[in-house]
Amino acid sequence: GCGSVKKLEIFKQEVPRENLNLEKPTPLKMEKIKWHIITSENADEVFKKLEADGIDPVFFGLTDKDFEMLAKNFAKIRNQLKVQNDLIDQYKEYYESEEVKDE
Repeated sequence: GCGSVKKLEIFKQEVPRENLNLEKPTPLKMEKIKWHIITSENADEVFKKLEADGIDPVFFGLTDKDFEMLAKNFAKIRNQLKVQNDLIDQYKEYYESEEVKDE
């Protein structure tokens, strides 16, 4: 009948964590740009200087409010990059720290 129940033996074997081998992203090499501030008072002078230097006198402009938004967007990008780098550091610490390897 039902009188015998098999006893299960459970084995526990620790497997060491593998190194992630994640490299930090290479820092970007940004191109240098030159900012020109154009006001109603200096616009003619700026355009004449560009023409004299052989540069097409064409500008893509931002209002002061749009420039503020651009600065905020770059701050958000920098923050996101920092979050991503911190996350990589945390993963590396978890998977590759000496404490874990010695356990």
